[in-house]
Amino acid sequence: MSEFHARSFDPPRDRLAITELRGVLLSGEEHIVVLRRLTLIVAVKPHCEGCHEFVFGDLSELNGVDAVVVSAVASDDGEWDGATQRVLVSPAAMKDLAIRSAPHYVLVDPVRSRVITEGVLFSPTQVASEIAPFLKP
Repeated sequence: MSEFHARSFDPPRDRLAITELRGVLLSGEEHIVVLRRLTLIVAVKPHCEGCHEFVFGDLSELNGVDAVVVSAVASDDGEWDGATQRVLVSPAAMKDLAIRSAPHYVLVDPVRSRVITEGVLFSPTQVASEIAPFLKP
Protein backbone atom coordinates (compact mmCIF):
# COMPACT_ATOMS: atom_id res chain seq x y z
CA MET A 1 0.00 0.00 0.00
CA SER A 2 1.50 3.37 -0.98
CA GLU A 3 1.33 6.53 1.09
CA PHE A 4 0.26 9.79 -0.47
CA HIS A 5 2.36 12.80 0.52
CA ALA A 6 0.97 16.13 -0.64
CA ARG A 7 3.52 18.65 -1.80
CA SER A 8 3.76 21.84 -3.82
CA PHE A 9 4.72 21.48 -7.44
CA ASP A 10 5.01 24.99 -8.90
CA PRO A 11 8.52 26.46 -8.87
CA PRO A 12 8.93 29.59 -6.74
CA ARG A 13 8.79 32.96 -8.50
CA ASP A 14 11.92 35.00 -7.70
CA ARG A 15 10.83 38.40 -6.42
CA LEU A 16 11.28 41.12 -3.85
CA ALA A 17 9.35 40.87 -0.59
CA ILE A 18 8.02 43.42 1.83
CA THR A 19 9.41 43.22 5.36
CA GLU A 20 6.52 44.82 7.20
CA LEU A 21 2.94 43.55 7.21
CA ARG A 22 0.06 45.81 8.24
CA GLY A 23 -3.45 44.65 8.88
CA VAL A 24 -6.16 43.95 11.41
CA LEU A 25 -6.32 41.02 13.82
CA LEU A 26 -9.52 39.01 14.13
CA SER A 27 -10.24 41.04 17.28
CA GLY A 28 -10.38 44.19 15.13
CA GLU A 29 -7.12 45.57 16.53
CA GLU A 30 -4.74 47.15 14.02
CA HIS A 31 -1.44 45.31 13.97
CA ILE A 32 2.00 45.58 12.35
CA VAL A 33 4.38 42.66 11.93
CA VAL A 34 8.00 43.57 11.24
CA LEU A 35 9.98 40.70 9.73
CA ARG A 36 13.34 40.45 11.48
CA ARG A 37 14.46 36.94 10.57
CA LEU A 38 13.46 34.18 8.18
CA THR A 39 9.65 34.27 8.21
CA LEU A 40 7.06 31.88 6.87
CA ILE A 41 3.94 33.71 5.79
CA VAL A 42 0.97 31.40 5.48
CA ALA A 43 -1.98 32.70 3.46
CA VAL A 44 -5.29 31.16 4.49
CA LYS A 45 -8.93 31.71 3.60
CA PRO A 46 -12.26 30.90 5.22
CA HIS A 47 -13.88 27.54 4.46
CA CYS A 48 -10.58 25.97 3.46
CA GLU A 49 -9.97 22.54 4.93
CA GLY A 50 -6.20 22.71 4.41
CA CYS A 51 -6.06 26.10 6.13
CA HIS A 52 -7.75 24.85 9.29
CA GLU A 53 -4.56 23.43 10.84
CA PHE A 54 -2.80 26.76 10.35
CA VAL A 55 -5.56 28.70 12.11
CA PHE A 56 -6.31 26.24 14.92
CA GLY A 57 -3.35 23.85 15.04
CA ASP A 58 0.02 23.63 16.69
CA LEU A 59 2.67 25.10 14.41
CA SER A 60 5.65 23.86 16.45
CA GLU A 61 6.79 21.78 13.45
CA LEU A 62 7.68 25.06 11.80
CA ASN A 63 10.55 25.71 14.19
CA GLY A 64 13.49 27.67 12.89
CA VAL A 65 11.29 30.36 11.36
CA ASP A 66 8.79 32.90 12.55
CA ALA A 67 5.31 32.05 11.26
CA VAL A 68 2.66 34.62 10.37
CA VAL A 69 -0.86 33.63 9.30
CA VAL A 70 -2.51 36.12 6.94
CA SER A 71 -5.80 36.26 5.11
CA ALA A 72 -7.30 38.66 2.60
CA VAL A 73 -10.64 38.45 4.45
CA ALA A 74 -11.91 37.39 7.85
CA SER A 75 -14.40 34.61 8.27
CA ASP A 76 -17.82 36.26 8.31
CA ASP A 77 -19.65 33.38 9.97
CA GLY A 78 -17.63 32.82 13.13
CA GLU A 79 -15.62 29.98 11.59
CA TRP A 80 -12.39 31.33 13.08
CA ASP A 81 -13.80 32.13 16.52
CA GLY A 82 -11.42 30.60 19.03
CA ALA A 83 -8.47 30.52 16.62
CA THR A 84 -5.30 29.43 18.39
CA GLN A 85 -3.05 31.28 15.95
CA ARG A 86 -3.05 35.02 15.40
CA VAL A 87 -4.58 35.75 11.98
CA LEU A 88 -3.67 39.05 10.33
CA VAL A 89 -6.34 40.18 7.90
CA SER A 90 -4.44 42.08 5.26
CA PRO A 91 -5.39 42.12 1.58
CA ALA A 92 -2.50 44.57 1.08
CA ALA A 93 0.06 42.07 2.42
CA MET A 94 -1.29 39.39 0.08
CA LYS A 95 -0.99 41.78 -2.86
CA ASP A 96 2.43 43.12 -1.86
CA LEU A 97 3.80 39.57 -1.51
CA ALA A 98 2.25 38.60 -4.87
CA ILE A 99 0.28 35.77 -3.26
CA ARG A 100 -2.26 35.01 -5.95
CA SER A 101 -4.62 32.99 -3.79
CA ALA A 102 -4.84 31.00 -0.59
CA PRO A 103 -3.92 28.45 0.59
CA HIS A 104 -0.33 29.40 -0.10
CA TYR A 105 2.90 30.07 1.74
CA VAL A 106 5.97 32.20 1.12
CA LEU A 107 9.27 32.01 2.96
CA VAL A 108 10.74 35.50 3.23
CA ASP A 109 14.33 36.46 3.95
CA PRO A 110 13.96 40.02 5.30
CA VAL A 111 17.71 40.67 5.19
CA ARG A 112 17.65 40.32 1.40
CA SER A 113 13.99 41.40 1.06
CA ARG A 114 13.33 38.32 -1.10
CA VAL A 115 10.85 35.49 -1.30
CA ILE A 116 13.17 32.48 -1.22
CA THR A 117 10.58 29.76 -1.75
CA GLU A 118 6.81 29.34 -1.88
CA GLY A 119 4.13 26.79 -2.47
CA VAL A 120 0.64 25.54 -1.86
CA LEU A 121 0.00 24.53 1.72
CA PHE A 122 -1.67 21.31 2.77
CA SER A 123 -0.41 20.78 6.32
CA PRO A 124 2.25 22.07 8.72
CA THR A 125 4.21 18.83 8.22
CA GLN A 126 4.25 19.29 4.43
CA VAL A 127 5.31 22.94 4.67
CA ALA A 128 8.02 22.15 7.25
CA SER A 129 9.40 19.51 4.90
CA GLU A 130 9.41 21.86 1.90
CA ILE A 131 11.12 24.77 3.67
CA ALA A 132 13.68 22.61 5.54
CA PRO A 133 16.36 22.92 2.81
CA PHE A 134 16.24 26.72 3.15
CA LEU A 135 16.77 26.84 6.92
CA LYS A 136 20.22 27.42 8.30
CA PRO A 137 21.44 24.71 10.71
